[in-house]
Amino acid sequence: MNLKRSTFLTGITGLLIPYVCTFTSIALSPWFSWSKNALSDLGRSMESNVAPIFNLGLVIGGILIYQYSISLSNYSKMLTHYFLAFSAFLLVLIGVFDEIYGLIHFIVSLAFFIAVLLTTLVYIYEKRSKIAIITFIIGACSWVVYGLRVFEIGVSVPEILSAFAVTSWIVEDMYLQFKFLELE
Repeated sequence: MNLKRSTFLTGITGLLIPYVCTFTSIALSPWFSWSKNALSDLGRSMESNVAPIFNLGLVIGGILIYQYSISLSNYSKMLTHYFLAFSAFLLVLIGVFDEIYGLIHFIVSLAFFIAVLLTTLVYIYEKRSKIAIITFIIGACSWVVYGLRVFEIGVSVPEILSAFAVTSWIVEDMYLQFKFLELE
């Protein structure tokens, strides 16, 4: 398997695993509510029967996205890939330091969402991506709506909307990177 194919598969798998594990955890948790819970509630190791599924999904996904980002940084001069690697590292830490760790979990989660927003801004600057602009607006607005309590939603709603938004431009970047590498 050549570098391009293995890097692409690593990236796609790194994006898919957290979603599969998150939605599997939700399906197996009748207590979970989009209007009351954080996604991290699924990973509470002392209280959630699906914590191993949820947390392992974050850790494995984060490691794979980190590997994808570092692999691309060897071929691309984009700062985005370094920022994405750091965001992926923080995703791993969310899975390692679940809510049982209290303040550590809060700091790591907050740092992750800030890093993801910054990574998106760097990508917008470097690629002038309309998709990234739209996804940044969606992600930022979801946090504003949550913060202002416009709707009765749990923090899980802006969390998942932010994740979908970031995934959108990462997929766009994958396409553009591999299209570029194909020309070499």
